[in-house]
Amino acid sequence: MNDKPTPEPLELSLVKDHTVYACVMGSRAFGLATEASDTDRRGVYLAPTPLFWRFEKPPTHVDGPRDEEFSWELERFCELALKANPNILECLHSPLVEELTPVGEELLSLRGAFLSRRAHNSFSRYAVAQRGKLLGDLRNHGAPRWKHAMHLLRLLLSCRDLLRTGRLVIDAAPYRDRLLTVRRGELTWDEVDAWMTRLSEETEAALATTPLPEAPDLRRVEDFLLRTRHASALARPLP
Repeated sequence: MNDKPTPEPLELSLVKDHTVYACVMGSRAFGLATEASDTDRRGVYLAPTPLFWRFEKPPTHVDGPRDEEFSWELERFCELALKANPNILECLHSPLVEELTPVGEELLSLRGAFLSRRAHNSFSRYAVAQRGKLLGDLRNHGAPRWKHAMHLLRLLLSCRDLLRTGRLVIDAAPYRDRLLTVRRGELTWDEVDAWMTRLSEETEAALATTPLPEAPDLRRVEDFLLRTRHASALARPLP
């Protein structure tokens, strides 16, 4: 009889044993939580360097193991952040940090290196896509999904203020009351749509004077990734 325990799946062990940064996102991080809000968790794990020496590479992301939990491998996370992916950039600025190692601390210290004018295009493309979905709901069902409309407005506010100040702030508490009226369907679609249009116009105006650089600081991010990979290779024997 073989009494050896069944080995834990690689993806789960990566999240369990190699997470360098974990936080709560969604409504709780945005200051828009209600009693019904889920707890959305996001994380970054550092796959040990020797795993990349195999033909089968470690996963770039892992869904789980808990409900509403999603993690990225460090390199993939940095790649998306350099492209100004809205979800990734916001993850770096969550006020609700649950786990943080020295590598995670250095990752957070690079938040400014990821910010650039690319955010204008990435946030705007995302906003256009989400607005299109809301209009589809309006045509097909007579009303948009108000929760999604609220989060789109929050994203537009965040993008506008990022371009104005050069800082990404995801706390929507100053706008909480009005945003929650949207979530409850207490404003008409015309009112919500007009607010979205105004925010889009203000974002375009902010682009002309934004303090953000044209591109992110690729060299700083790459140096961090190379040093981290090298340290991992020295610290771990061949599997």
